[in-house]
Amino acid sequence: MAKNFKDLSEQEILALAISLEETDGRIYADFADGLKENYPASAEVFKRMESEENGHRRFLIEEYRRRFGDHIPLIRREDVRGFVSRRPIWLVRPLGIAAVRRQAEIMEMETQRFYERSIETISDPSTRKLLGDLAQVERMHQTMAENMVEEHITPDVKAEEERASHRMFVLQVVQPGLAGLMDGSVSTLAPLFAAAFATQVPHDAFLVGLAASVGAGISMGFAEALSDDGSLTGRGKPLMRGIVCGLMTTAGGIGHTLPYLIPDFKVATGIAIAVVIVELFAISYIRNRYMDTPFLAAAFQVVIGGLLVFLAGIIIGIS
Repeated sequence: MAKNFKDLSEQEILALAISLEETDGRIYADFADGLKENYPASAEVFKRMESEENGHRRFLIEEYRRRFGDHIPLIRREDVRGFVSRRPIWLVRPLGIAAVRRQAEIMEMETQRFYERSIETISDPSTRKLLGDLAQVERMHQTMAENMVEEHITPDVKAEEERASHRMFVLQVVQPGLAGLMDGSVSTLAPLFAAAFATQVPHDAFLVGLAASVGAGISMGFAEALSDDGSLTGRGKPLMRGIVCGLMTTAGGIGHTLPYLIPDFKVATGIAIAVVIVELFAISYIRNRYMDTPFLAAAFQVVIGGLLVFLAGIIIGIS
């Protein structure tokens, strides 16, 4: 069972401090390793922070040995109540720079508070001074994490890291989402309008469109999630990509299916066609905005493809 902080002895407080510095140093090493490819400047900052945490641990070990001998009991943060539960973001590849900086800020603030509270219960003057000095350093680290971009990274490096973040966002979110939106918007046109013109019953068309949209979403979601694990491509977690792709596929089909909840067939069809036009131009805009495809070229490709599928559905429906 976890122990209350107020019940820790001075020996246990020092042992816990040693464990905290060791853990934080290893996490910063993981941060540096995970950031070195896309954010080399930030990786160097975390390397320096790792080195400083290792130095703190050595000072604490020397102080512990001076007072209590060579044996240091293993007391971890999870053995003491009051510490914040940490999500292991340092295990995720590729690392997100914003999440790493937030995590570092929280870590330093937590360790600083630990030292400040520890000083209140420590009686030895030498130990109190050491913990006070370490609290001051942790406060500096917290500020460093808060202002890492402004104070420790040049504007050119900042711009490069922002470009890297943009590339990762495109790879992990925009690409699977766009693939799903295109598939959902285009592939469901034929079955929806074929059913609509064959039956001229809006409710029947709605059921067909809903089934096509949900089915396509499930299919595309699984296909994207199983395509690769992201370890080599940098495309992120397959589960997240699959969810994004599946939801956007379903959304792409649902958009022009919902108008068939309107009982009047002609009104429903007119609104559905208008929604299709909006969807196709939205896809063209996204391709232009994030995939660097000229808008006219993107619009031509998407509109022509959508128009062919749309006409195929109508022809099949009225035949």
